[in-house]
Amino acid sequence: MRTFTQSSKLADVRYDVRGPILTEAQRLEAEGHRILKLNIGNPAPFGFEAPDAILVDMIRNLPTAQGYSDSRGIFSARTAVSQYYQSHGIMDIGVDDVFIGNGVSEMITMVLQAMVNNGDEILVPAPDYPLWTGAVSLSGGTPVHYVCDEENDWNPDLEHIRSLITDRTKALVLINPNNPTGAVYSREIVEGIAQIAREHDLILLSDEIYEKILFDGSVHHHTATFAGDDVLTFTFSGLSKAYRVCGFRSGWVAVSGPKRRAENLLEGLTLLANMRMCANVPAQHAIQTALGGYQSITDLILPGGRLKEQRDLAFRMLNDMPGVSCRQAKGALYLFPRLDPEVYRIDDDEKFVIELLREKKILVTHGTGFNWIAPDHFRLVTLPGVDILEEALGRIGDFLADWRER
Repeated sequence: MRTFTQSSKLADVRYDVRGPILTEAQRLEAEGHRILKLNIGNPAPFGFEAPDAILVDMIRNLPTAQGYSDSRGIFSARTAVSQYYQSHGIMDIGVDDVFIGNGVSEMITMVLQAMVNNGDEILVPAPDYPLWTGAVSLSGGTPVHYVCDEENDWNPDLEHIRSLITDRTKALVLINPNNPTGAVYSREIVEGIAQIAREHDLILLSDEIYEKILFDGSVHHHTATFAGDDVLTFTFSGLSKAYRVCGFRSGWVAVSGPKRRAENLLEGLTLLANMRMCANVPAQHAIQTALGGYQSITDLILPGGRLKEQRDLAFRMLNDMPGVSCRQAKGALYLFPRLDPEVYRIDDDEKFVIELLREKKILVTHGTGFNWIAPDHFRLVTLPGVDILEEALGRIGDFLADWRER
């Protein structure tokens, strides 16, 4: 009898944030161990709640949210997204240029499925949010990683990006603020990337889900601002992080630039939107209230705010550990510390974090899970309260001290 195996399309697809390490954590939990999960940027388990106005508005609309919506999304939500970008100077994003999805993750996959032919090359940062690399591979494309420079606060090198472009390169991905490094790119970097896309007639794919989570006066620049009317740009964002509603699965992609040149591509994206019927309708009603109301995330990221205090504590404690160095995150919810290879001989960083999990019951994600080039980093989520975070980092420090003595 034949054995049923997974599709060969999955051969190069990885998503280690929820991979073998999480499976091991679930096994330990089944044995009765309590695992502190610092592997996923999920605010709810750490006491971050959605703004009441969002919950009330969604509940009030439940009676009329029982049927399918337009496959692109309800009109009020798409209007709110359109007006949001127009208020930031991106005037050519109209209501019909917005597609609402079940989170940014769904929209990334849909856009790449609509865009990528077998053999197309897509430039993706390293490290990256691994869905980007996985979704490019799943769509038949080839992810080509441009390496960001840790010594330069994790900024990409524009000339390095240029050197990777071939006649097969179709699009360039920018994750800003970056997950996992927390880098927030300057105007010069974003403008430079837009210019590269312009010079080589590339599509820009700009993942901006953390755009409102910024620290120390950092400024987020929308890629579409510099792409203008001559670079096709897909801007991805949503409610999950800044509004603490990951489970609502409420995100979008907004299209700007020379849309007449992309009519066939957009027909393909509309086809895929139709095939999945529509996004979660109740959660779509949260978008207008979220974008138009009081931005409660501000209280969490300013001095004295919980997110900033937790980030600062983790940064200090990590850098106080022998052989550990970490660049300060300017945005997002993570730190991406480096373990000096001269101090910590690590050949397999996945095995390293599994050992940390088994010994200290702390779940983090290894750096190569974010398509980093060496087994010398891991990503830490900075969402727990300071007391829990201090305890967790203490356990990590103890584990590293034992490792140094081997």
